[in-house]
Amino acid sequence: MEAPIALRCWRGLYAVLLLLARPWVHLRLKLRARRDPEYGRRIEERFGHLDPDLPKGAVWFHTVSAGETIAAAPIIARLAETFPEQPVLVTTMTPTGSAQVQARLMEPLDNRIAHVYAPYDFPDALRRFFSALEPCLLVLMETELWPNMLRLASERQVPALLVNARLSERSARGYGRIGPLTADMLARLKFIACQYPDHAERFLALGAPADRVGALGSVKFDVELPPDHEARVAALRQDWAIGDRPVWIAGSTHAGEETVVLEAHGMLKAQFPEALLVLAPRHPERRDAVAQLIDEAGFSQGRLSHGDAVPGVDVLLADTMGELLYLYGFSQVAFLGGSLVSVGGHNPIEAAICAQPLVMGPETFNFPDVVAAFSDAGCLTLVQDARSLADVIAGHLGDQALREELGRKAEQVVARNRGATARLEKLLSAELQALGARHTPPPDSKRA
Repeated sequence: MEAPIALRCWRGLYAVLLLLARPWVHLRLKLRARRDPEYGRRIEERFGHLDPDLPKGAVWFHTVSAGETIAAAPIIARLAETFPEQPVLVTTMTPTGSAQVQARLMEPLDNRIAHVYAPYDFPDALRRFFSALEPCLLVLMETELWPNMLRLASERQVPALLVNARLSERSARGYGRIGPLTADMLARLKFIACQYPDHAERFLALGAPADRVGALGSVKFDVELPPDHEARVAALRQDWAIGDRPVWIAGSTHAGEETVVLEAHGMLKAQFPEALLVLAPRHPERRDAVAQLIDEAGFSQGRLSHGDAVPGVDVLLADTMGELLYLYGFSQVAFLGGSLVSVGGHNPIEAAICAQPLVMGPETFNFPDVVAAFSDAGCLTLVQDARSLADVIAGHLGDQALREELGRKAEQVVARNRGATARLEKLLSAELQALGARHTPPPDSKRA
């Protein structure tokens, strides 16, 4: 059956845009590799040129970057244990995501999980990828929709599911501008498991079939502290000789935010001279630029990446990957970055499970439901500028009882919203059993 004219037009325009973008994709990778050498490695994978030893017939999870990988890791690990003979492949787009796959899945599961970078949405790259791997199921995390990827999966009869799906009002407006192409992508998904009912409504408004959309909750509320969390936090506090120093963290900051955070820290030190700021840029490759900003602000600093602690500094620059959860436990109050600039804010849940009072700027459109849950519980405060940030942080650092109360409330919000991982595991297990994957029942089932 021939596609409608509007859809054919959008596909044609998309094909032209991809053709024009291809040279720029190569250039962008080279430019990013100057700041982060990891972007210059394994480039061939992004164009579908893969190691022939990779397993065929795998369940393909696409997790984009570090946050999505961390959220998906428990589900992937459980499925790997339940279906031990089923190959599993995880793709990401970023080196930070790749590092999380290695640390959270490949190493703990004795390399039973395979990993490559995802192919770009070029038809030839995707054809090579699908031909080389012949995946049996495609599981996309959050809102990772690519027209050619979904079209080729459909043509090759590979079921595709979108899980832990979220769709902000802003993103929905963007997808609405390419309505026929969006509706075609959504129609090719076997199921869309949304985080919240209002997200499901937005998918439905864009043309998703009503019988293929549901709200199962957010797996990010199911995040757990690693077994070594308490010991690592204690070691950090000892290495940096924290003692009774007040400590706050600005996590996942972006360009334009560090100057505001450092200005707030200067105001804070007028009241708390011993205060330590842990400054953790979202992208570690910005470490040198952020270090220069710290110097320009007149603060002494130490770098986490240097290994040797420098007690007594004003600012600890967290310029490594995979440490943020420990640093939230190390601090006493958490500011979540990406919220003082128009990035949309980063997820506050990891800070919440560390019993942190939460602070964010006004730009929270990435996680409005999550932010609302913590805000309604009274444990998340929104600020506008350096002055209001300094005042809120000072209020929390100066009142231990209040700080502990807000931390408990944050933990309780997380506890009330747990359970999405189990629901998604049930959904994906049913899909795999329908595909004929061999299932290993849990111990209780064996005894029954």
